[in-house]
Amino acid sequence: MFRTLIAITTAAIFSTAVFAADTKPAFADYTATLKQEALSKGYAPQLLDEVFSSLQFHERVVSADKSQPEFVETLSTYLPKRVSETRIKMARERYQQYLPELTKIGEKYGVQPRFIVALWGLESSFGRIMGSYSVPSALVTLAYEGRREAFFKAEFYHALDILAQGHISLTDMKGSWAGAMGQSQFMPSSFMAYAQDGDGDGKKDIWTNQLDVFASIANYLKQQGWDNNKTWGREVLLPQNFDFSQAIARGSLQRSEWLGRWAQSERSLSDWSALGLQRLNGTALPAVDISAALILPDGDSGRAFLAYDNYKVLMHWNKSYYFVTSVGYLADLIVAAES
Repeated sequence: MFRTLIAITTAAIFSTAVFAADTKPAFADYTATLKQEALSKGYAPQLLDEVFSSLQFHERVVSADKSQPEFVETLSTYLPKRVSETRIKMARERYQQYLPELTKIGEKYGVQPRFIVALWGLESSFGRIMGSYSVPSALVTLAYEGRREAFFKAEFYHALDILAQGHISLTDMKGSWAGAMGQSQFMPSSFMAYAQDGDGDGKKDIWTNQLDVFASIANYLKQQGWDNNKTWGREVLLPQNFDFSQAIARGSLQRSEWLGRWAQSERSLSDWSALGLQRLNGTALPAVDISAALILPDGDSGRAFLAYDNYKVLMHWNKSYYFVTSVGYLADLIVAAES
């Protein structure tokens, strides 16, 4: 009887698994249903015919999504690779090359040009590495894969909106395997929220138009609360026997939770000085009226940073202490040669 029950149960599980696998539609059927849904939303049939006839399933996209590497680096190994001597040199050259345009855009949006260039350099290596995937195909592949279907379907519809508005052709709408686009590596939803027409030609082209790229990056920062009178933060020395509960606790959090921890850590520079924090050279912190939170990217045994409000803005761009710190370091080094 017991063996019979096991056999029945095993058969039932197997049948359920097979049934579940069989219920997943073929990619062609999935896209056909998606096209009907898009038609019901009012997209032009001609646009949908063009887009849906181009869609391809990319197994490499699914593999990349499922096998993202474990985060095993430290800040000290990450920074030299991301903020290399080559990238610093290129950033300074691009900064000088486009300084008149960057200055105008920086004044318009209230963003220091060095941060625009730093983000540009770190996201796409100054427009040299933008990804070669068709954005609609990558997004539909990831929606079909199913783990984050709602998210990628929403991004796909934003991509349709971008095409419908004529900002880029389908042929030129290239991006990363995850659908991040252009020299600023915006997801389609970020494009719709932040992309700008920097030269007044009626299009927002973050792929080939440098003024559009710069204006779009600047607008993103501005809309998220960038303060042009502040920098990003500074690395500091901690005193012996420091109470590490004063720092933002590590861990993967929703932004609202992370902002709550920021608020718990934030205090004035004079308060941090009273707790024994110093500049890297061992001198006192600046005597200015500014608040900062303490961030330890690698935990209690790693490097320490006092982060200002602009750090929060950069964390909205990319919720990674390593990435944000690399933006700050590169931005500082861009203008360090001038001083």
